[in-house]
Amino acid sequence: MRRRRLAVIAAVVGLAAPAAAFAAGPAPTTPLQRKLAQALRVPHVSPARSAAIALDLTNGATVYTQNPSLSLAPASNEKLPITFAALTTLGPTYRLETDVLGEGQLDGTTWTGRLVLRGGGDPTLSSAGLRSLASQVRAAGIRRVTGGVVGDESLFDARRTVSGWKAGFFLNESPPLSALVVDRDRVGGYLSRAPALSAASGFVRVLRAAGVAVSGPVRVGIAAEDAFPLAQVFSAPLWTILRFMDRESDNFTAELLLKQLGAAESSHGTSAAGASVVTQALVAAGVPMTGVRIVDGSGLSTLDRLTAGAVTAILHAAWTNFSIRPAFVAALAIAGVNGTLEGRLKAPPARGNVLAKTGTTREASALSGFVRDRYVFAVLQNGNPIPSWWARRAQDRFATVLARQ
Repeated sequence: MRRRRLAVIAAVVGLAAPAAAFAAGPAPTTPLQRKLAQALRVPHVSPARSAAIALDLTNGATVYTQNPSLSLAPASNEKLPITFAALTTLGPTYRLETDVLGEGQLDGTTWTGRLVLRGGGDPTLSSAGLRSLASQVRAAGIRRVTGGVVGDESLFDARRTVSGWKAGFFLNESPPLSALVVDRDRVGGYLSRAPALSAASGFVRVLRAAGVAVSGPVRVGIAAEDAFPLAQVFSAPLWTILRFMDRESDNFTAELLLKQLGAAESSHGTSAAGASVVTQALVAAGVPMTGVRIVDGSGLSTLDRLTAGAVTAILHAAWTNFSIRPAFVAALAIAGVNGTLEGRLKAPPARGNVLAKTGTTREASALSGFVRDRYVFAVLQNGNPIPSWWARRAQDRFATVLARQ
Protein backbone atom coordinates (compact mmCIF):
# COMPACT_ATOMS: atom_id res chain seq x y z
CA MET A 1 0.00 0.00 0.00
CA ARG A 2 2.82 2.40 0.90
CA ARG A 3 4.53 1.63 -2.45
CA ARG A 4 1.30 2.41 -4.29
CA ARG A 5 0.92 5.77 -2.48
CA LEU A 6 4.47 6.69 -3.44
CA ALA A 7 3.71 5.86 -7.06
CA VAL A 8 0.64 8.09 -6.99
CA ILE A 9 2.65 10.95 -5.47
CA ALA A 10 5.33 10.52 -8.12
CA ALA A 11 2.69 10.66 -10.84
CA VAL A 12 1.22 13.85 -9.40
CA VAL A 13 4.67 15.44 -9.20
CA GLY A 14 5.33 14.39 -12.77
CA LEU A 15 2.14 16.07 -13.91
CA ALA A 16 2.89 19.24 -11.95
CA ALA A 17 6.45 19.62 -13.24
CA PRO A 18 5.53 20.69 -16.80
CA ALA A 19 3.15 23.33 -15.42
CA ALA A 20 5.88 24.75 -13.20
CA ALA A 21 8.32 24.75 -16.09
CA PHE A 22 5.78 26.52 -18.30
CA ALA A 23 5.20 29.15 -15.62
CA ALA A 24 8.91 29.78 -15.35
CA GLY A 25 9.34 30.49 -19.05
CA PRO A 26 11.18 28.83 -21.94
CA ALA A 27 13.72 26.14 -21.19
CA PRO A 28 17.30 27.45 -21.04
CA THR A 29 19.32 26.63 -24.14
CA THR A 30 22.74 28.28 -23.66
CA PRO A 31 25.30 27.49 -20.93
CA LEU A 32 24.74 30.95 -19.39
CA GLN A 33 20.98 30.49 -19.37
CA ARG A 34 21.36 27.11 -17.69
CA LYS A 35 23.60 28.59 -15.01
CA LEU A 36 21.16 31.45 -14.37
CA ALA A 37 18.23 29.06 -14.19
CA GLN A 38 20.13 26.84 -11.77
CA ALA A 39 21.02 29.86 -9.63
CA LEU A 40 17.33 30.62 -9.09
CA ARG A 41 16.45 27.07 -8.00
CA VAL A 42 16.27 27.21 -4.21
CA PRO A 43 13.92 25.51 -1.74
CA HIS A 44 10.67 27.17 -0.68
CA VAL A 45 10.68 29.83 -3.41
CA SER A 46 8.01 29.12 -6.01
CA PRO A 47 9.07 29.54 -9.68
CA ALA A 48 5.44 30.34 -10.46
CA ARG A 49 5.61 33.38 -8.15
CA SER A 50 9.06 34.51 -9.24
CA ALA A 51 10.34 36.49 -12.19
CA ALA A 52 13.80 37.26 -13.53
CA ILE A 53 15.36 38.95 -16.54
CA ALA A 54 18.93 39.65 -17.60
CA LEU A 55 19.82 41.85 -20.57
CA ASP A 56 23.17 42.46 -22.27
CA LEU A 57 23.80 46.21 -22.20
CA THR A 58 26.25 46.04 -25.09
CA ASN A 59 23.65 44.89 -27.61
CA GLY A 60 20.28 44.89 -25.82
CA ALA A 61 19.93 41.13 -26.19
CA THR A 62 17.88 39.18 -23.65
CA VAL A 63 20.22 36.81 -21.86
CA TYR A 64 17.63 35.17 -19.60
CA THR A 65 13.92 35.51 -18.92
CA GLN A 66 11.46 33.97 -16.49
CA ASN A 67 7.90 35.24 -16.14
CA PRO A 68 8.81 38.72 -17.45
CA SER A 69 5.19 39.97 -17.39
CA LEU A 70 4.17 38.47 -14.06
CA SER A 71 2.68 41.18 -11.82
CA LEU A 72 4.37 40.96 -8.42
CA ALA A 73 4.70 42.90 -5.18
CA PRO A 74 8.07 44.66 -5.58
CA ALA A 75 9.03 45.50 -1.98
CA SER A 76 11.61 48.31 -2.09
CA ASN A 77 12.27 47.84 -5.79
CA GLU A 78 9.35 50.30 -5.90
CA LYS A 79 11.95 52.98 -5.21
CA LEU A 80 13.44 52.43 -8.69
CA PRO A 81 10.50 53.97 -10.60
CA ILE A 82 10.39 56.78 -8.04
CA THR A 83 14.10 57.45 -8.57
CA PHE A 84 13.70 57.41 -12.34
CA ALA A 85 10.70 59.75 -12.31
CA ALA A 86 12.32 62.16 -9.84
CA LEU A 87 15.48 62.45 -11.93
CA THR A 88 13.72 62.81 -15.27
CA THR A 89 11.01 65.16 -13.96
CA LEU A 90 12.82 67.32 -11.40
CA GLY A 91 16.45 66.84 -12.44
CA PRO A 92 19.52 65.69 -10.47
CA THR A 93 20.29 69.18 -9.11
CA TYR A 94 16.77 69.97 -7.87
CA ARG A 95 16.65 71.29 -4.29
CA LEU A 96 13.78 71.45 -1.82
CA GLU A 97 13.11 74.77 -0.11
CA THR A 98 11.99 75.64 3.42
CA ASP A 99 10.96 79.24 4.11
CA VAL A 100 10.25 81.63 6.94
CA LEU A 101 7.57 84.17 6.07
CA GLY A 102 6.43 87.15 8.09
CA GLU A 103 2.83 88.24 8.51
CA GLY A 104 2.73 91.75 9.92
CA GLN A 105 5.43 94.40 9.91
CA LEU A 106 8.75 95.34 11.42
CA ASP A 107 8.58 98.11 13.99
CA GLY A 108 12.13 98.90 14.99
CA THR A 109 13.46 95.50 16.03
CA THR A 110 10.03 94.04 16.79
CA TRP A 111 8.07 91.97 14.31
CA THR A 112 4.48 92.83 15.08
CA GLY A 113 2.67 89.76 13.84
CA ARG A 114 3.55 86.12 13.39
CA LEU A 115 6.26 84.13 11.64
CA VAL A 116 5.37 81.18 9.41
CA LEU A 117 7.71 78.23 8.99
CA ARG A 118 6.61 76.88 5.60
CA GLY A 119 7.66 73.36 4.69
CA GLY A 120 8.70 72.40 1.19
CA GLY A 121 8.66 68.65 1.69
CA ASP A 122 12.36 68.30 2.50
CA PRO A 123 12.94 64.89 4.15
CA THR A 124 16.43 66.03 5.21
CA LEU A 125 15.42 69.23 7.04
CA SER A 126 17.26 69.28 10.38
CA SER A 127 17.78 71.38 13.48
CA ALA A 128 20.82 72.82 11.72
CA GLY A 129 18.48 74.11 9.02
CA LEU A 130 16.28 75.73 11.65
CA ARG A 131 19.33 77.40 13.19
CA SER A 132 20.26 78.81 9.78
CA LEU A 133 16.73 80.19 9.38
CA ALA A 134 16.84 81.73 12.85
CA SER A 135 20.18 83.39 12.08
CA GLN A 136 18.69 84.90 8.93
CA VAL A 137 15.70 86.21 10.88
CA ARG A 138 18.01 87.88 13.36
CA ALA A 139 20.15 89.24 10.50
CA ALA A 140 16.99 90.89 9.16
CA GLY A 141 17.01 93.05 12.28
CA ILE A 142 14.31 91.18 14.21
CA ARG A 143 14.85 90.80 17.95
CA ARG A 144 11.28 90.17 19.04
CA VAL A 145 8.19 88.48 17.57
CA THR A 146 4.79 89.26 19.07
CA GLY A 147 2.45 86.90 17.23
CA GLY A 148 4.01 83.49 17.72
CA VAL A 149 5.02 80.94 15.10
CA VAL A 150 2.95 78.89 12.66
CA GLY A 151 4.01 75.62 11.07
CA ASP A 152 2.72 75.43 7.49
CA GLU A 153 2.61 71.90 6.01
CA SER A 154 0.01 72.73 3.34
CA LEU A 155 2.22 71.83 0.36
CA PHE A 156 1.21 68.21 1.01
CA ASP A 157 -2.03 66.67 2.17
CA ALA A 158 -2.48 65.68 5.80
CA ARG A 159 -2.29 61.90 5.30
CA ARG A 160 0.48 60.40 7.43
CA THR A 161 0.55 57.03 5.66
CA VAL A 162 -0.39 55.65 2.23
CA SER A 163 -3.12 53.32 0.98
CA GLY A 164 -2.24 49.68 1.44
CA TRP A 165 0.09 50.19 4.39
CA LYS A 166 -0.29 47.76 7.25
CA ALA A 167 -1.15 49.47 10.53
CA GLY A 168 2.23 48.53 12.02
CA PHE A 169 4.12 50.40 9.30
CA PHE A 170 3.12 53.78 10.76
CA LEU A 171 6.05 55.01 12.88
CA ASN A 172 7.80 51.62 12.72
CA GLU A 173 8.71 51.85 9.03
CA SER A 174 8.36 55.59 8.47
CA PRO A 175 7.85 58.78 10.48
CA PRO A 176 4.54 60.60 9.83
CA LEU A 177 4.42 62.05 6.33
CA SER A 178 4.27 65.83 6.17
CA ALA A 179 5.63 68.72 4.09
CA LEU A 180 7.21 70.09 7.28
CA VAL A 181 9.31 67.61 9.23
CA VAL A 182 12.47 68.39 11.19
CA ASP A 183 15.01 65.74 12.22
CA ARG A 184 12.74 63.05 10.78
CA ASP A 185 10.16 64.07 13.40
CA ARG A 186 12.29 63.01 16.36
CA VAL A 187 11.76 65.14 19.46
CA GLY A 188 13.66 64.16 22.59
CA GLY A 189 14.39 60.73 21.19
CA TYR A 190 10.76 59.99 20.33
CA LEU A 191 8.68 60.28 17.18
CA SER A 192 6.05 63.01 17.26
CA ARG A 193 2.64 62.43 15.71
CA ALA A 194 2.28 66.14 14.88
CA PRO A 195 5.34 66.91 12.75
CA ALA A 196 4.45 70.47 11.69
CA LEU A 197 3.61 71.51 15.24
CA SER A 198 6.82 69.94 16.52
CA ALA A 199 8.79 71.77 13.81
CA ALA A 200 7.23 75.11 14.74
CA SER A 201 7.94 74.52 18.44
CA GLY A 202 11.53 73.64 17.61
CA PHE A 203 11.85 76.82 15.57
CA VAL A 204 10.73 78.89 18.55
CA ARG A 205 13.47 77.30 20.64
CA VAL A 206 16.22 78.05 18.12
CA LEU A 207 14.93 81.59 17.61
CA ARG A 208 15.23 82.25 21.33
CA ALA A 209 18.68 80.66 21.36
CA ALA A 210 19.65 83.05 18.52
CA GLY A 211 18.55 86.06 20.55
CA VAL A 212 15.05 86.51 19.10
CA ALA A 213 12.36 86.68 21.80
CA VAL A 214 9.06 85.05 20.79
CA SER A 215 5.68 85.54 22.43
CA GLY A 216 2.30 84.34 21.26
CA PRO A 217 0.96 80.90 20.31
CA VAL A 218 2.65 78.07 18.42
CA ARG A 219 0.25 76.33 16.07
CA VAL A 220 -0.30 74.80 12.64
CA GLY A 221 -1.75 76.95 9.85
CA ILE A 222 -1.29 78.32 6.35
CA ALA A 223 0.73 81.37 5.35
CA ALA A 224 -1.18 84.35 4.01
CA GLU A 225 -0.68 85.13 0.33
CA ASP A 226 0.93 88.47 1.15
CA ALA A 227 3.34 87.05 3.75
CA PHE A 228 6.81 88.60 3.50
CA PRO A 229 9.82 86.31 2.82
CA LEU A 230 12.40 86.57 5.59
CA ALA A 231 14.59 83.47 5.35
CA GLN A 232 15.09 80.28 3.37
CA VAL A 233 17.19 77.13 3.38
CA PHE A 234 17.66 74.53 0.65
CA SER A 235 18.26 70.82 0.72
CA ALA A 236 21.24 69.12 -0.83
CA PRO A 237 20.80 68.33 -4.55
CA LEU A 238 18.27 65.64 -5.40
CA TRP A 239 20.94 63.18 -6.53
CA THR A 240 22.40 63.22 -3.01
CA ILE A 241 19.01 62.59 -1.43
CA LEU A 242 18.32 59.73 -3.84
CA ARG A 243 21.68 58.13 -3.07
CA PHE A 244 20.74 57.94 0.60
CA MET A 245 17.20 56.81 -0.20
CA ASP A 246 18.19 53.91 -2.44
CA ARG A 247 21.38 52.76 -0.78
CA GLU A 248 19.76 52.67 2.66
CA SER A 249 16.28 51.87 1.30
CA ASP A 250 14.74 54.73 3.25
CA ASN A 251 10.95 54.63 3.14
CA PHE A 252 10.31 58.12 4.54
CA THR A 253 12.42 59.83 1.88
CA ALA A 254 10.71 57.86 -0.88
CA GLU A 255 7.24 58.82 0.30
CA LEU A 256 8.03 62.53 0.60
CA LEU A 257 9.62 62.57 -2.85
CA LEU A 258 6.51 60.92 -4.30
CA LYS A 259 4.35 63.69 -2.85
CA GLN A 260 6.89 66.25 -4.04
CA LEU A 261 6.41 64.98 -7.60
CA GLY A 262 2.68 65.50 -7.27
CA ALA A 263 3.10 68.98 -5.82
CA ALA A 264 5.66 70.06 -8.42
CA GLU A 265 3.83 68.75 -11.47
CA SER A 266 0.15 69.03 -10.59
CA SER A 267 -0.02 71.30 -7.51
CA HIS A 268 -1.42 68.34 -5.56
CA GLY A 269 0.97 67.14 -2.88
CA THR A 270 -0.60 63.70 -2.54
CA SER A 271 0.71 60.18 -2.99
CA ALA A 272 -1.88 59.56 -5.70
CA ALA A 273 -0.83 62.65 -7.66
CA GLY A 274 2.81 61.65 -7.34
CA ALA A 275 2.01 58.12 -8.49
CA SER A 276 0.34 59.58 -11.57
CA VAL A 277 3.50 61.57 -12.37
CA VAL A 278 5.63 58.43 -11.98
CA THR A 279 3.31 56.49 -14.25
CA GLN A 280 3.50 59.21 -16.90
CA ALA A 281 7.31 59.23 -16.72
CA LEU A 282 7.44 55.46 -17.18
CA VAL A 283 5.04 55.54 -20.13
CA ALA A 284 7.07 58.30 -21.77
CA ALA A 285 10.20 56.14 -21.40
CA GLY A 286 8.53 53.19 -23.11
CA VAL A 287 8.30 51.03 -19.99
CA PRO A 288 5.73 48.20 -20.42
CA MET A 289 2.94 49.07 -17.99
CA THR A 290 0.75 45.97 -18.09
CA GLY A 291 0.77 44.57 -14.57
CA VAL A 292 2.31 47.75 -13.09
CA ARG A 293 0.58 49.68 -10.32
CA ILE A 294 2.29 52.55 -8.50
CA VAL A 295 0.63 53.40 -5.18
CA ASP A 296 3.38 54.57 -2.85
CA GLY A 297 7.05 55.45 -3.08
CA SER A 298 8.60 52.95 -0.69
CA GLY A 299 7.10 49.62 -1.68
CA LEU A 300 5.39 49.17 1.70
CA SER A 301 1.92 49.27 0.17
CA THR A 302 0.39 45.86 -0.42
CA LEU A 303 -1.22 47.38 -3.54
CA ASP A 304 2.05 48.08 -5.40
CA ARG A 305 2.83 45.89 -8.40
CA LEU A 306 5.77 45.71 -10.81
CA THR A 307 6.96 43.21 -13.39
CA ALA A 308 10.51 42.12 -14.07
CA GLY A 309 10.04 43.46 -17.59
CA ALA A 310 9.10 46.88 -16.25
CA VAL A 311 11.99 46.98 -13.79
CA THR A 312 14.61 46.09 -16.41
CA ALA A 313 13.05 48.63 -18.79
CA ILE A 314 13.36 51.33 -16.11
CA LEU A 315 16.98 50.40 -15.47
CA HIS A 316 17.76 50.29 -19.19
CA ALA A 317 16.03 53.65 -19.77
CA ALA A 318 18.09 55.22 -16.98
CA TRP A 319 21.28 53.70 -18.40
CA THR A 320 20.65 55.10 -21.87
CA ASN A 321 19.63 58.55 -20.59
CA PHE A 322 23.03 60.19 -20.17
CA SER A 323 21.60 63.20 -18.32
CA ILE A 324 20.48 61.01 -15.40
CA ARG A 325 22.66 57.89 -15.69
CA PRO A 326 25.42 59.07 -13.31
CA ALA A 327 22.96 60.03 -10.58
CA PHE A 328 20.80 56.93 -11.04
CA VAL A 329 23.68 54.46 -10.95
CA ALA A 330 25.37 56.26 -8.04
CA ALA A 331 22.17 55.88 -5.99
CA LEU A 332 22.42 52.09 -5.99
CA ALA A 333 24.09 50.04 -3.28
CA ILE A 334 27.44 48.49 -4.20
CA ALA A 335 27.81 44.77 -3.54
CA GLY A 336 29.90 44.02 -0.46
CA VAL A 337 30.70 47.71 0.04
CA ASN A 338 27.80 49.87 1.22
CA GLY A 339 24.11 50.32 1.87
CA THR A 340 21.80 47.32 1.97
CA LEU A 341 24.37 45.28 0.03
CA GLU A 342 27.25 45.87 2.44
CA GLY A 343 26.84 42.39 3.92
CA ARG A 344 25.96 40.60 0.68
CA LEU A 345 27.92 39.51 -2.38
CA LYS A 346 31.16 40.22 -0.52
CA ALA A 347 33.37 37.87 -2.54
CA PRO A 348 34.80 38.41 -6.03
CA PRO A 349 33.68 38.67 -8.76
CA ALA A 350 30.44 40.18 -7.45
CA ARG A 351 32.01 42.49 -4.85
CA GLY A 352 32.17 46.01 -6.22
CA ASN A 353 30.81 44.93 -9.61
CA VAL A 354 27.11 44.54 -8.79
CA LEU A 355 25.18 47.78 -8.19
CA ALA A 356 21.59 47.10 -7.26
CA LYS A 357 18.44 47.95 -5.31
CA THR A 358 17.29 45.44 -2.75
CA GLY A 359 13.74 44.83 -1.56
CA THR A 360 12.36 42.94 1.43
CA THR A 361 8.92 42.63 2.98
CA ARG A 362 7.14 39.65 4.48
CA GLU A 363 5.62 38.82 1.10
CA ALA A 364 8.29 39.97 -1.35
CA SER A 365 12.02 39.93 -1.99
CA ALA A 366 13.85 41.54 -4.90
CA LEU A 367 17.25 42.50 -6.28
CA SER A 368 17.61 44.55 -9.46
CA GLY A 369 20.41 46.57 -10.97
CA PHE A 370 23.59 46.42 -13.03
CA VAL A 371 26.61 44.16 -13.31
CA ARG A 372 29.48 46.45 -14.29
CA ASP A 373 28.58 48.06 -17.62
CA ARG A 374 27.67 44.71 -19.15
CA TYR A 375 24.34 43.49 -17.77
CA VAL A 376 21.09 44.83 -16.38
CA PHE A 377 18.97 42.39 -14.36
CA ALA A 378 15.90 42.06 -12.17
CA VAL A 379 14.80 39.30 -9.81
CA LEU A 380 11.38 39.58 -8.10
CA GLN A 381 10.03 36.86 -5.80
CA ASN A 382 6.76 36.61 -3.89
CA GLY A 383 5.48 34.21 -1.23
CA ASN A 384 3.18 34.03 1.74
CA PRO A 385 5.52 34.55 3.43
CA ILE A 386 8.61 34.69 1.24
CA PRO A 387 11.58 32.85 2.81
CA SER A 388 13.99 35.78 2.75
CA TRP A 389 17.19 33.80 3.26
CA TRP A 390 16.51 31.47 0.34
CA ALA A 391 15.23 34.27 -1.87
CA ARG A 392 18.38 36.31 -1.30
CA ARG A 393 20.54 33.27 -1.93
CA ALA A 394 18.91 32.86 -5.34
CA GLN A 395 19.32 36.57 -6.12
CA ASP A 396 22.97 36.60 -5.08
CA ARG A 397 23.77 33.49 -7.09
CA PHE A 398 22.03 34.98 -10.14
CA ALA A 399 24.05 38.21 -9.90
CA THR A 400 27.28 36.28 -9.29
CA VAL A 401 26.79 34.20 -12.43
CA LEU A 402 26.50 37.40 -14.44
CA ALA A 403 29.55 38.89 -12.72
CA ARG A 404 31.62 35.88 -13.77
CA GLN A 405 30.98 36.52 -17.45
